[in-house]
Amino acid sequence: MERPARLYGLWALLFCAGGGGLAAPAETQPPVTNLSVSVENLCTVTWTWNPPEGASPNCSLWYLSHFGNKQDKKITPETHRSEEVPLNERICLQVGSQCSTNESEKPSILVEKCISPPEGDPESAVTELQCVWHNLRYMKCTWLPGRNTSPDTNYTLYYWHSSLGQILQCENIYREDQHIACSFALTKVKDSNFDSSVQIMVKDNAGKIRPAFSIVPSSSHVKPDPPHIKSLSFQNGDLYVQWKNPQNFYSRCLSYQVEVNNTQAKTHDIFYVSFS
Repeated sequence: MERPARLYGLWALLFCAGGGGLAAPAETQPPVTNLSVSVENLCTVTWTWNPPEGASPNCSLWYLSHFGNKQDKKITPETHRSEEVPLNERICLQVGSQCSTNESEKPSILVEKCISPPEGDPESAVTELQCVWHNLRYMKCTWLPGRNTSPDTNYTLYYWHSSLGQILQCENIYREDQHIACSFALTKVKDSNFDSSVQIMVKDNAGKIRPAFSIVPSSSHVKPDPPHIKSLSFQNGDLYVQWKNPQNFYSRCLSYQVEVNNTQAKTHDIFYVSFS
C-alpha cells in the first residue's frame, strides 16, 4: 500500500513541475514592409521601412538591422537607419521585427535591401585616396590614377560635412609627382567640438571613370604645423629649448618630439614631451 502512494505523489509533483515550468516561445512577428534605400549628400545612406502587417497587438515592435556580414547590429524602435558608408562596394542591410530588445529573441523573416556601387570599370577608379586635415585650417587629399585611366584625365573632387549646407567642389587640383592632390579650406571654430566625418568623392569631368568615395574621420587625420622655436640656450651645461605651439592647438592636445644632434660627441638623442 505504501509504494503506490509514493508513486502517485511523485507523479503529481512531476505533473505540476512540467505544467508550470515550460514557458511558451515568443511569437514570431511578420516581416517589415516597403524596405527602401536612398543616398543623401555623398555617402549618407538611409534605409526606411514600414511596420509589419498583422503584427500582434500585444507586441511593442522593435527592429533588428545589420549588414550582410551580421556586423553593426542594432535593435531600435525607429523605422529607419542612416549610416555614412563609402559607396565603393555593394552594401546590403537586413531588417527584421521583434517584440523586445533581446538579441536572443528570434526575429521575423529578414528583409534585405542593397545599394550597388556606381557604374563604370572598377579599374578606372582612383586608388590610394587619402585626406589629412592640416593644422585645422585646410584638408589635403591625394590619390593615384586608376589602372585603366587615360593620363590626360581631368579629375574633380567633391566634399561634404555636417557643417555645410550643400556639396562643394574642390577647386585647387594640382600634381605632386605621381600623385594628384586637391586642398580645400576646413576650419575649426575655437572651443567648438567639430568631430564629424568628411565625405569625399573623386571622379572625372567626362564621366568615363568610376567615382571613388572615402569617409574621413576628421579628428583622427590631423597634422599640426611644426612648432616655432622661440629660444635656444645653454644653462649650467644643460640645453634649454622653448617653443611656441602651432596655431589652433592647445599644449595639452599635442605631444612633442625633440631631436638633439651633438656634432662634437657625435650623438643623436630623441626626447618625447607631453603636457597634461
